[in-house]
Amino acid sequence: GVPVPGIPVPAAGARWQVTAEQLRARGNALFQAGDHCAALAAYTEALSLSDAASERAVLHRNRAACYLKLEDYTKAEADATKAIEADGRDVKALFRRSQALQQLGRLDQAVSDLQRCVSLEPRNKAFQEALRALGSNMQEKMKTMSCTDSKVEQMFQILLDLDEKDADKKQKAAQNLIVLAREEAGAEKIFQSDGVRLLMQLLDTAKADLMLASLRTLVGLCSGHRSRTMAILAELGAPRLSAVLGVEHEQVSLAACNLLHVMFDSLKEGLQKDFRGKEDAVVLDSSRDLKLLIKHLLELLVLEGASAHGRDNALNLLIKVVPRKSPKETNNSLSLWVIDQGLKKILEVGSTVCGSLGSLPVTDNSRMSTSVLLNKLYEDLKCDAERENFHHLCEDYVRSWFEGHELLGKLRAIQTVSCLLQGPSDAGNRVLELEGIMDSVLSLCASSCEAHQLVAVEALIHAADKAKRASFITANGVSLLKEIYKHSERDSIRIRALVGLCKLGSAGGTDFSMKQFAEGSTMKLAKQCRKWLCNEAIDAGTRRWAVEGLAYLTFDADVKEEFVEDKAAMQAMFHLAKSEDRSVLYAVASTLVNCTNSYDHEEPDPQMLELAKYAKQHIPEQHPKDKPEFVKRRVRKLLMAGVVSALACMVKSENPALTNSCRELISRVFLALVEEAEDRGGVVAQGGGKALIPLSLEGTEVGQTKAAQALAKITITSNPEMAFPGERIYEVVRPLVSLLHLQRTGLENFEGLMALTNLAGISERLRQKILKERAVPMIEGYMFEEHEMIRLAATECMCNMAMSKEVQELFLAEGSDRLKLMVLYSGEEDEKLRRAASGTLAMLTALHPPICKRIPQVTVHWLEILQALLLSPNTELQHRGAVVVMNMMAAAREVAEQLIASEMLEILSVLAKDKDK
Repeated sequence: GVPVPGIPVPAAGARWQVTAEQLRARGNALFQAGDHCAALAAYTEALSLSDAASERAVLHRNRAACYLKLEDYTKAEADATKAIEADGRDVKALFRRSQALQQLGRLDQAVSDLQRCVSLEPRNKAFQEALRALGSNMQEKMKTMSCTDSKVEQMFQILLDLDEKDADKKQKAAQNLIVLAREEAGAEKIFQSDGVRLLMQLLDTAKADLMLASLRTLVGLCSGHRSRTMAILAELGAPRLSAVLGVEHEQVSLAACNLLHVMFDSLKEGLQKDFRGKEDAVVLDSSRDLKLLIKHLLELLVLEGASAHGRDNALNLLIKVVPRKSPKETNNSLSLWVIDQGLKKILEVGSTVCGSLGSLPVTDNSRMSTSVLLNKLYEDLKCDAERENFHHLCEDYVRSWFEGHELLGKLRAIQTVSCLLQGPSDAGNRVLELEGIMDSVLSLCASSCEAHQLVAVEALIHAADKAKRASFITANGVSLLKEIYKHSERDSIRIRALVGLCKLGSAGGTDFSMKQFAEGSTMKLAKQCRKWLCNEAIDAGTRRWAVEGLAYLTFDADVKEEFVEDKAAMQAMFHLAKSEDRSVLYAVASTLVNCTNSYDHEEPDPQMLELAKYAKQHIPEQHPKDKPEFVKRRVRKLLMAGVVSALACMVKSENPALTNSCRELISRVFLALVEEAEDRGGVVAQGGGKALIPLSLEGTEVGQTKAAQALAKITITSNPEMAFPGERIYEVVRPLVSLLHLQRTGLENFEGLMALTNLAGISERLRQKILKERAVPMIEGYMFEEHEMIRLAATECMCNMAMSKEVQELFLAEGSDRLKLMVLYSGEEDEKLRRAASGTLAMLTALHPPICKRIPQVTVHWLEILQALLLSPNTELQHRGAVVVMNMMAAAREVAEQLIASEMLEILSVLAKDKDK
């Protein structure tokens, strides 16, 4: 809106005709003012209007200067080259191109441009100095390069020498190679020195330590470098990488998984970039390579020779790389392609019946990972036609096993149903309704073979979860499950039957009056679950089901109370949560949410209650043992039993079982654990603070908000530098700023402001981080809030932020009422608000003297407000007032004269005599 020098402002009603010359003048003015982005836009627009070759050359040269400032060296070089093509003697363009080439590492070309500059202007000191500096830089680089060359050769020699017996020497060489590959120059050196072929030889030795060195070095070569990744993939070949992923050695398989993930990221980056014109002369199409890698992963899933954890790693990779990261991305073609090419292969893993003839090797986590992958693929679909195709493929697969495959086929079909019910339950419900499936489930529940009975009972349990089938199962399954529970000889079957009964029995949720079972039977079932949970003679896979049972039974407050009294049961559950079998995570988190009452409570509307009573409708009731004092005691018991370290361990898990809904449950529990200020130190000491940061940055919106609120509570009452040591304190800023968004509750806004106030008082670097997260406009917004506590918290936060130069400048901005508000708040009745506002004024007037001159201009009441501060009975307010007046007296003569002309001198004389203050 401000007129720019060189561009006339048109008269009202005149048409605005901007010429290329005017736009160039505007660009020059903006460049001088430091607004390089806007200057670039002006020059670009001028280029579109200009035809004269000489003028275009100047504009290209000017754009090159902008790109240098914006650190986009490729474009700076391209624009400077266009200017040089028009005039080979343009020293400015030559100098700018040399700067760009230097940054791009093409030092020999940069030297040639600088030599041309010196020959054209031999007396120019700047050119001579730049050439000298570049010469010594090149010598240094040549030395390093030749040294690196010989190092790379040496390292490969040591690693590939079969007669070399010195293990330490080999380990050191491997470590050096990995470290070298992490630096761009080192990675390029390895790549250029025939490194990929040598790394391939290391992989082919089949020795674990050499394979690990090779894979970890390749990670460095591929990280963030698409063309290198494509070249490496072409040389190594997808089949070889996929084979390494499927090896028996767990660490090697994991390292291969990590490499493939990095390769996927580098290839996907290429798909997301929008290539324009000739700036990227070689546009590489990486979508083919992506699909090739995914095709081999899908084949690995059904490869009999692949190891169980290799199969898990392949599933985890598919979960990470195939579905869209956010709904904002419109392209779901990769998911559609995987469903088309590989859904049946994925279902092969999900339908595996352990121990049956020819079954694929799987781990405890494989089924869960398959369900998560299926769910992610299903959620990635955009329309009914895509979903219908998914359903048909699932139905065809289940039918293919169910019909004409004898008993094993029926078991595989039922196992597939279980897998789908745990993942995309819509698809699970559809296949459950296929003819004969439910009857087979019920009849196999009574099988005399334990493995068959297990498959059927689990399917029944998963079906009971879905309300659609629950009523049918309640009618047909409860009596069957009771029979199994009472008469089965096998604990593994009895536990599962029990969980089925728990699921059907907890349909009333937390509603005390809606229990489906006879009084007392819930307590008996819970007692049995706890007994099984503590029995270490039973395998962990079966004990996991005891936690599943408790996840349902702990809706009942009596069960919660007994559970927290049983320290052995709590610790057995925490031990399971830390174990290899991650499929227990959700059940543990659900049990803890129930025990801490951290689910959402809906307070019923009193009027609606009266109406419901009148209409004889059912009214939900709260259990007396769910009152706050009981919950508080339960939280203490959980803390004493070590709940925090179990939760921290659960969050660390890089496993698909840690779904977003599971993360949300953990966040809810953490928020309940830090409710009381005296418990927060203990939560931090056991790793709670560290665990909350990832929870606050990823997951459902509710989960992220709960985690952020827990972080705020810790930041308010603890020393933030102790609670979040080192760099971690800077990671806390973003979650806290998210609590200021308008859709958050008043309490969340308030706690976010309080926590940010604490951080803003620590260091300038933290204040800069808060500024960078764009928190200041939100903090200002809350200074106008009606709620006095929020208004106060925002003013206190602004007081600490005012230590930053950028914030001080805001108080002098044209047309802003910020300073006026601070002066008026210093005269408010609310003493705490006055203290915060006058503290801000004291700080601003001391740190930024021009503000002193502005104060008399913002409101006619400024003098009486300052006098009232000095006359206040509160010493803190007097002190703040005195500091403001002192700063104003020192700042400008005209302000000092106004102060002396009032009663200020008399007031100060009286205050000066009081020696106690």
